[in-house]
Amino acid sequence: MTTTFANPLPAPVKNCGPHIAVLDANPAVLDYLRRILSDRCRLSLFTHVPELLVCLGESVPPDLVLLDWHIPWHIASHIPGQTAVPANSHTPDPADAGNSQANALGLLEKIRASRPRLPVVMMACSADLKDMILATRMGATDIVLKPFRKRDIDLIVQPFIDRAASASVQVDEIPLDENTSFVRSSKRMREIESQCCLVSRTGIPVLILGETGTGKEIAAMYIHKMSARSERSFLKVNCAAMPLDLLESELFGYEQGAFTGAVKSKPGKFEICDKGTIFLDEIGEMPTALQAKLLQVLQDGSFSRLGSRNTVKVDVRVIAATNIDIKASIAQKAFREDLYYRLNGFCINMPPLRERRDEIPVFAHYFMRRISEKFGRELLPISPALLRALAAHPWPGNLRELENTIKRYVVLADENAIISDLNPHRALDSSLPVGEESGAGGLKRLVRGLKDDAESTVIAQTLEGTGWNRKAAASELQISYKALLYKIKQYNLRQPNMA
Repeated sequence: MTTTFANPLPAPVKNCGPHIAVLDANPAVLDYLRRILSDRCRLSLFTHVPELLVCLGESVPPDLVLLDWHIPWHIASHIPGQTAVPANSHTPDPADAGNSQANALGLLEKIRASRPRLPVVMMACSADLKDMILATRMGATDIVLKPFRKRDIDLIVQPFIDRAASASVQVDEIPLDENTSFVRSSKRMREIESQCCLVSRTGIPVLILGETGTGKEIAAMYIHKMSARSERSFLKVNCAAMPLDLLESELFGYEQGAFTGAVKSKPGKFEICDKGTIFLDEIGEMPTALQAKLLQVLQDGSFSRLGSRNTVKVDVRVIAATNIDIKASIAQKAFREDLYYRLNGFCINMPPLRERRDEIPVFAHYFMRRISEKFGRELLPISPALLRALAAHPWPGNLRELENTIKRYVVLADENAIISDLNPHRALDSSLPVGEESGAGGLKRLVRGLKDDAESTVIAQTLEGTGWNRKAAASELQISYKALLYKIKQYNLRQPNMA
């Protein structure tokens, strides 16, 4: 049977953003959707089922399908499994008019069979709760009621627009190992990249300064990767994590019997790292008694294992880092001045995140992609509201704090909770009791409780104002219908006289 398409629509609008396919027999509805979405989405608009099925059969399917709940009876024959309508029939049969819902659900079932993960939103003129439950059980992602307004459609498509925007952000990164990359986009970080490349060609020691979490270790790894030693070992030692004796044996090794428990000889990091690079993190915390031995290694590459009189000679590139004020530490006699000048063959200052805020979106998308892959989760959208909250936060923990924030977002999948956590100006009523709830943990629980109470109150008032019309309440609250149902269940909200 040859199918002809009545009133063919123009070719899909080519645009950036998500690809949305729409099936509706009413050209006016399609034209309205074209006007409100074509500047943000790539649209494929169809009046007949076969056109949509061809689109869904392509190698790359749409990101979202908007499907008319009330498919006209005369196109039911185009849906596999539906009863064919004679080609010469032009007058609607009242007996078949009520089958439009069955037609739509039949098409929904077919879409679910071929594209089980494709989001499908039903567009209905009216639908009672029983119909909505049926459509949801059959795989409908959401339902939007006609006549709809722009805001109703925006609530549906905005997450897909945000996700497409997240995917389109180009993260300029240089892989360093399986889990780490050197990411840079700002002018200042480009300058640091150039400095790292320049110093990597030499063998002089490098001192990297900067606050905690600014990426000092990443810079050290990048210097090593760009150097002639890149095929050799890169080892990190945290000088603040171990006491004096343990740190000395870790760095320089020991002989059998050098101390209790030394049952056999063991080489230190410097021996293992011969011809490679050693990264001494938190060098400012190294005990002064050990600094003299490190100075000796920097001067001539020689040292002795604990319990040995023999000298070991190595060729190791030393990169050190600290987040303390090193000159103040020298003034307080906590750090050797001669060691500082020996380490400071070349100095790199890593700027804090608050001084390169233009990189926050780049890092947010980078961490989102990396963490989602690690946890096997779907990429979550980073909306403009979340980006504004990220940009306004002071980030005392810098990149490490930003990474942990995105990690919480991936786990919780609750954008509002993350935005609330980032808000540094949360006011508390001075009359609130202080006692068991005092302290950092208690204060956080108290604030969270206040947030939940305020949210449940607003939702309850909105539901009462709309006569418990959940769809209207969701629209007024600017959240999805599903999100509202979740909140109603979360706060155990009940309609009056229905307890």
